Amino acid sequence: MIIGRRASWRPGRDARAVRHPAPLGVPRLTESSKPVVVAGGGIAGIAAAVGLAERAVPVIMIEPHDQLGGRVRSWPVTHGNDHVTMSRGFHAFFRQYYNLRALLRRIDPDLDSLIGLPDYPLILAGGHTDSFATIPRTPPLNIAAFVAQSPAFGLRDLAAVKISAAMELLDVDFPSTFTRYDGESASAFLDRLHFPATARHLALEVFSRSFFAHPDDFSAGELVAMFHAYFLGSSEGLIFDVPRDDYDSCLWHPLRLYLERLGSEVHTGESIAWVDARHEALRVGLSSGREIEAAAVVLATDPATLRRLALESVLGDEAWRERVTATRIAPPFAVWRLWLDRLVADDRPAFLGTSGFGPLDNISVLERFEEGARCWAAAHGGSVVELHAYALVEQSDERVLKDRLLAELHRVYPELREAAILAEEWLLEDDCPLLDTRPWDQRLTVATPDPRVVLAGDGIRCDFPVALMERAATTGILAANQLLHIYGVAGQDLWTVPIRSRQRLLTTLHRFIAR
Repeated sequence: MIIGRRASWRPGRDARAVRHPAPLGVPRLTESSKPVVVAGGGIAGIAAAVGLAERAVPVIMIEPHDQLGGRVRSWPVTHGNDHVTMSRGFHAFFRQYYNLRALLRRIDPDLDSLIGLPDYPLILAGGHTDSFATIPRTPPLNIAAFVAQSPAFGLRDLAAVKISAAMELLDVDFPSTFTRYDGESASAFLDRLHFPATARHLALEVFSRSFFAHPDDFSAGELVAMFHAYFLGSSEGLIFDVPRDDYDSCLWHPLRLYLERLGSEVHTGESIAWVDARHEALRVGLSSGREIEAAAVVLATDPATLRRLALESVLGDEAWRERVTATRIAPPFAVWRLWLDRLVADDRPAFLGTSGFGPLDNISVLERFEEGARCWAAAHGGSVVELHAYALVEQSDERVLKDRLLAELHRVYPELREAAILAEEWLLEDDCPLLDTRPWDQRLTVATPDPRVVLAGDGIRCDFPVALMERAATTGILAANQLLHIYGVAGQDLWTVPIRSRQRLLTTLHRFIAR
């Protein structure tokens, strides 16, 4: 458990990382208590459960799948005599994901289960390739070096950039920055910025599509927050880590064992059927027919399940339920994992972002970092390749979409044109939250009208500039802290990148000119 760090300790290399102290209280719960039910065993649910269990609060976690991890889970599949794994796709563990990494340190103090990828190249069809390998990590040197060396930024393009809009990327102060862009989309903001057309794939494809969103639907406030978190506000850089093996064996199964050692119950293959919060005694019903009398419940579920529970169980008040129903789900995404009879060329990166290649958004070569895939590749002399297609606005049938993805793979990696597919796994899902352009203050928060019911997840509003897996972990900790505060028990501190601009002189000048 990570407590009692010395004052000089930092969660990463950035000396300006910000500690957000948790509410004070006694170290542990000392009186008997009904359990807290955690609905959902993804990152948010695990973070909430760990935060509670470490303070001696009884926890019962309910997860509908057979493995923990939620949208970052993996599971076993069998192809003939080969026992391999499948997942919902590649995830980057950025080094500014301080709270997620703190969670992983519970079972891996030195984070040996993660390995760094040397680069994160992005290729534009018919154009150029961008790389982050040699970019300095500290702002503003990182952005200056990137603009100087990237083919996406020509002198004529830079001259056309609207300076006042560009300064907005530097002049941030969270959470008020989120509300500044209410009603504005990421694409509209970049239009207003006069962002170079050749560089738009960096801002739109990397950020908005990684949120499973179309740029016209993705919040400009979230885009600005991500520019800040990854580029302009942090010196951790854009190079990231990935697990050495599949998610379950590396991360989530060890965390399940950790929770069970703390006395928590973890039930997989079971789901929450209803929550009865109408009376003083909170009751939770499971799909098995079991009923639990609980002290509180953490709803760390997918958006559709949250909506069902909120409406069918009549949680909160009418205004809050209207906010739940207003939550939108992102367009579908596809993940196609291929076991091929030949190797990808040696000079190909482990992960490649793509833009302008039809529905193809990125390509992963799994044997470059995942132990199970490496063993398969060594035994069969082939590669394990994964293709991702995000924000599928156009609905195509499976065969048509597969044909398009395969054609684009061959266009990017022509050495695979004659490769035979020895085995494959295909997923098409549509259960991700959409961070759209609705007003910030209308989004769901960790708190609900009932203090016994809290929310967590990457679609839940958070006042810090965090997103994706880090927002899931952060809101999970916030949910645990809120319940611990009711008990009078100390919570867990949070860390983030700076929540205000690092370039205060420039932002002061910007505000003076804007008046």
